[in-house]
Amino acid sequence: MKLKAIYRKWSAGRPIVILNEKDAKKIGAEVNNRVVIKHKSKIIIALVNTSRKIAKEGDAVLTTEVKEALNFADGQIIDVELAKNPRITQIITKKLSGKELSKSEITKIISEIVKNALTETEIAFFISAVYKVGMSLNETKWLTEAMLETGKQLDIKRKIIADKHCIGGIAGNRTTPIVVSICAAEGITIPKSSSRAITSAAGTADVMESICRVEFDAEEIKRIILKTNACLVWGGALGFAPADDKIIKVEKMINIDPEPNLIASILAKKLAVRSNHVLIDIPYGTSAKVNKKGAEKLKKTFEKLGKMFKIKLKCVLTDGNQPIGNGIGPILEMRDVISVLKGDGPHDLREKSIFLAGKIFELCNIAEKNKGGILAKEILDSGKAFKKFEQIVKAQGAKGSLMDKLSYAKFYININSKKSGIIKSIDNKKINLLARIAGSPDDKKAGVYLWKHAENKIQTREKIITIYSQSKKRLEDAVSFYKENEIIGVVRNPNQKV
Repeated sequence: MKLKAIYRKWSAGRPIVILNEKDAKKIGAEVNNRVVIKHKSKIIIALVNTSRKIAKEGDAVLTTEVKEALNFADGQIIDVELAKNPRITQIITKKLSGKELSKSEITKIISEIVKNALTETEIAFFISAVYKVGMSLNETKWLTEAMLETGKQLDIKRKIIADKHCIGGIAGNRTTPIVVSICAAEGITIPKSSSRAITSAAGTADVMESICRVEFDAEEIKRIILKTNACLVWGGALGFAPADDKIIKVEKMINIDPEPNLIASILAKKLAVRSNHVLIDIPYGTSAKVNKKGAEKLKKTFEKLGKMFKIKLKCVLTDGNQPIGNGIGPILEMRDVISVLKGDGPHDLREKSIFLAGKIFELCNIAEKNKGGILAKEILDSGKAFKKFEQIVKAQGAKGSLMDKLSYAKFYININSKKSGIIKSIDNKKINLLARIAGSPDDKKAGVYLWKHAENKIQTREKIITIYSQSKKRLEDAVSFYKENEIIGVVRNPNQKV
């Protein structure tokens, strides 16, 4: 059906067309059906909404997403037809039944996601199917390839391009800005694109956004890397693996992150920036994403896929039994990062960052085996890493004093220990959730600050945690959550007088 294109300058986050009820009926379309919209040689799939008033008969009211894809002028004639029902439902049902998907079936799902041809409900069913029955090594490889091939790729001509990634789940643990700065200061090219938080209190992109821009196009990124050897940006703005970013959005909604999706997400983005030396940090523990057995299994899968894609990939298993660093939440984590880069800061965050940077030096043959940490420590202690960090963030738009941007939240409360003893456990998942209830990561100032870690001694009425928020109501909710859940376990010291 030929209709007049009407653009009202509004965005819905996906391509949507509003049709007059009579026109929708003529083409057999109902609300949330898909239609194919054609303008000259360009085609896009959009979801249907209907109205008696917003769209007159003969008009198709279109969102910004359709406008950008088709580049039509207001009032031009477009073709709108009901789309054929894709095979996605059958493919998802096949996965749910435990059967292996073919390369073409996985490619079909990913390409439909990129074209915005799937609803969030359908994406959620696909994620749930993968979460329930998993994927074979070949399926994970095909998923990675599909994510890579449907996105852009960065063309940097350097012999060694390194990268580092953590599978997440550990509160704080903001090693990436420190590791990238140490490695770039030594001359390694390390283009780091990161995701935003899925289930944690903050992702590296959320943390970096507290002091500088993280959204750039590929050419801007290339200029930053050629100038500084590195970048610390949000991968979602680059279009390197657009399907993955849409999948992550739904994963956040349903709060699950299936292992094959996690692996494909990481590898696709590394391959998109041409990384050929990749270090994967896999924390394990009782409240981490994986236990030790799961971490070892994940390590084997990553390393097998690294060989398949012909990249030098190493996994390190690290302690994930408690948070790393003191701050949990974008600004609180950035304060820790800058403190470490300046020669102070949380000891555990400093030591883990040195360890990881050292492993990258060894992976890139810049340091001998088990000697990389010595070089990493020298660079950090010399101040070179902090100077490099300043150079990177200034290239990404930071101005003035970094600490001036990192003021504390308007509302906060200190929580004291009810007894003396030794801290035996800190639950990563609950700490992350506590920070999210307080408003993190959307509220950059929200989060929690840990005054103690596992195995530390604590006295009655001594400060154990501070909760921050820009919302008084959110702060109250966070305090209630803390009181109702055992987040930090304290046991009495048998040798201590009470």
